[in-house]
Formats: sequence, C-alpha cells, structure tokens
Amino acid sequence: MARRGLRKALPALLFFTDPVRTPDPEAVAAQLPAGSGVVYRHFGAADAEARAGRLLAIARTRRLKLLIGADAALAAKIGAHGVHLPERLAHRALALKRGRPGWIVTSAAHSLAAARASRADAVVLSVAFPSKSASAGRALGPIRLAMLVRAAGRPAYALGGVNKETARRLLDAGLIGLAAVDGLRT
Repeated sequence: MARRGLRKALPALLFFTDPVRTPDPEAVAAQLPAGSGVVYRHFGAADAEARAGRLLAIARTRRLKLLIGADAALAAKIGAHGVHLPERLAHRALALKRGRPGWIVTSAAHSLAAARASRADAVVLSVAFPSKSASAGRALGPIRLAMLVRAAGRPAYALGGVNKETARRLLDAGLIGLAAVDGLRT
C-alpha cells in the first residue's frame, strides 16, 4: 500500500496512441526509452484487449508504464499501470486512485480550471504547439504553457505539437515531462 505523501514515479515521456496518426503503436513503444509511458487510447476498437496485451508485453520488456485511456475496466483486466482520463472524465481520478493506489492516473486539461480541479497524479496540458490533431484548439505556446503549469500547482505534461524541435522550447516551463502522438516517430 502506498504511504501518504509518497510520490509516484511518473514517466518523463508519454506516448499517446492514435489509430490514424500512429497505426502501429507497438513499433513506437518498442523504441521508447526505459521509464517512458504509453497511453493506449483504443476508442472502442474491436481488438482493444489484444492490442493492450501486446503493448503491456512491450512495456514489461522495455520497462515502460502502460496507461489505458478512458477504460479503467480494461486497465484492471490486463494489469496495466494505470489510466489516462479525458477532461470530461477527470472527476473520476480521485476514486480511481483510492481504489487502486498503485496506479498512475493522469487526466487531460485544456484550461486552468480543469488543471486545478483534477485530482489525478498529473495533468496533460494541451495544446502546447500547433498540432495535426483534428481536435486541437489554439496553441498555448511556451510562455502561456509555463504560466499555466505554475498556476495549476500540480505535476504537468505538455501535449500537442511536441517533437524534437519544439521540446527544446519547453525546457524552462516547469513540466514533469512531455507527451506526444506522432512527434516520437523516427
């Protein structure tokens, strides 16, 4: 059982899967450095459990953390390391953490209010830079993102348009890590 005040080891890098932009998430996961995390978002795919199982096998071999997007039941069933909640489900974070204290629970946050309200272990702030995502809104940029991180007062990742070039612009933003979808492909 986790002791109070003991922080969980959060990955410094999160790879978010996307069925269109990263159709072979196993190949990307197999190239991630040890200690990274994979957020598998299955969006109701028929093969979700099988793919999650393959990703978990890679995670174990490569010493990665596997979080399942918006599906705590699947995370529990396969023995994942936790869950990632979209902003609309962020209110479930505290109950999930209480029910599974060993899990890493992250949530999306697209505003300061959402970041402050989240009780997840960390929030994923977006959109950091212009992104190819169909749901991406106006980019925050490094200065506004850093202000949001400080005001949120909780561990935060940046997502959206993050790649090798843009990541350098976030070095002083106060983030615990970076998150990317297709910015990790080599």
